[in-house]
Amino acid sequence: MAKQKLKTHKGAKRRFTFTATGKVMSAKGMKSHFRRRKAARVKRQFDRKIEVSDANVKRIKRMLPYGS
Repeated sequence: MAKQKLKTHKGAKRRFTFTATGKVMSAKGMKSHFRRRKAARVKRQFDRKIEVSDANVKRIKRMLPYGS
C-alpha cells in the first residue's frame, strides 16, 4: 500500500522560493505602504529576495515538501 502524498501549502508556494543550493528565499515586507516617501535606494532593495532566518526554515520546508 502506497504512502499518502503530502499537500503543498499554496500560500507558502507563492511566497517562498528555493535556490539551487537549498536556501529558502523570500521577498521583503513593507513594500507598498508609504512608498512615495522612501528613498530610491530602499525601493530598489525591495526588489531583491532575502534569505529566510534559520528559525523559520524548518517550518517552511514542512509546508513545501516537494520544493527543496
